[in-house]
Amino acid sequence: MTNYSQNHSTALTATNRATDTDDSYRLALTIAEAADDRKGGDIVLLKVAEVSYLADYFVVITGFSSAQVRAIARSIAEKVETEWQRQPKQAAAEGSWVLMDYGDVIVHVFLPQEREFYNLEAFWGHAERTSFAAAQLAKS
Repeated sequence: MTNYSQNHSTALTATNRATDTDDSYRLALTIAEAADDRKGGDIVLLKVAEVSYLADYFVVITGFSSAQVRAIARSIAEKVETEWQRQPKQAAAEGSWVLMDYGDVIVHVFLPQEREFYNLEAFWGHAERTSFAAAQLAKS
């Protein structure tokens, strides 16, 4: 392969990765909007793409009752299915924590005690952190 071909291939890979990350960010925003529709609290987007192969983003949300945690998860599933034609690859649900895996975006909906106990924001402290409110202001 010539230097031009190698450089061109590397540039295309970088461009594809940037596009994938942009799509992941838009999916994360869709998820955050669905959570906000159900009054989810302290919605945070963690960009873990640079520090993990698990996903591009984690979206972390607080629900204030088991019923609200489930309602937030349903709202996310419905909005993502409608707007992205995607369903989570895995979904694990207890009354206190729901995890939804969309591949490039992983969603965690916690009751306050569980969110504090697992403290994903601290565990992934080296990831870029954006609050949903700040993301909304950036869109405007």
